[in-house]
Amino acid sequence: MAFTVFVDGQEGTTGLRIHEVLAGRRDVELLKIDADKRKDAAERARLLNAADVAFLCLPDAAAREAVALVTNPRTCLIDASTAHRTVPGWVFGMPELCAGQREALRAAKRIANPGCHASAFILLLRPLVDAGLVPVATALSATSITGYSGGGKKMIEQYQAQPLEPALTSPRPYALSLQHKHLPEMLAHTGLTAAPVFMPVVANFYKGLAVTVPVHAAALGTSPEALHAALAARYADERFVRVMPLRDAATLEGGFLDVQACNDTNRVDLFVFANATQALLVARLDNLGKGASGAAVQAMNVHLGLDEGLGL
Repeated sequence: MAFTVFVDGQEGTTGLRIHEVLAGRRDVELLKIDADKRKDAAERARLLNAADVAFLCLPDAAAREAVALVTNPRTCLIDASTAHRTVPGWVFGMPELCAGQREALRAAKRIANPGCHASAFILLLRPLVDAGLVPVATALSATSITGYSGGGKKMIEQYQAQPLEPALTSPRPYALSLQHKHLPEMLAHTGLTAAPVFMPVVANFYKGLAVTVPVHAAALGTSPEALHAALAARYADERFVRVMPLRDAATLEGGFLDVQACNDTNRVDLFVFANATQALLVARLDNLGKGASGAAVQAMNVHLGLDEGLGL
């Protein structure tokens, strides 16, 4: 018997990709809404309540409205917006987060899908905080370079327009008010008590993301070797998280990190580049894969008790 799934907001970047991933699966029956009824609350409510799993690929306010439409206690909601990522009663959709997270996802009917920048940051820092190598009050900074698809339809249109605006040909730092929407989940799900100084940068490529966190290991009373060992131990049995060798020789030989090397996968690559006292912690992923739609489908698989990598 197939599971019924509804994607509310399937015309958006994340929704389209989730729909594409699930369309080829025989264990899933996709419920579809007529184009002229996408804003019809009654029709959306009918489909949301008919679904075993409903993905909310909507702006924050619309996602909250969609939640209010659900009265069926059997419907599991997976919200791709930022609306519920730190809200009590919602389980964070990152199976690799900590021990017991998969059990929590299986039992949950409200799952908040992680943000792309936040996913990379949390996967890097949570094991180090848990191991006591990075104290919770540590003042950190983080830089994320990402493809323009993370900005949604409007930004994609800007970058794909011809001729390309000159300002779009070079990388563009943003969120300069230091109030990026992913910061609350970056704190809540790492255990840190001090918000990092976070600067995302969008550049002229479609997808791919890498977050870099510099660490003065010696000042923290630890070493690059200990940081790397903690990551390797934490993710030793995770199929979608790959801890690369300390001071990854292949990357150093070429001299540059390929931000797009995880594209079209649900994989995250974690690196520790270092000298004797300092380290650069780097997480690389596909911002539309493990950073969005891939993570959502993975959470659905876990919730339904299926093979976690099905369709991924």
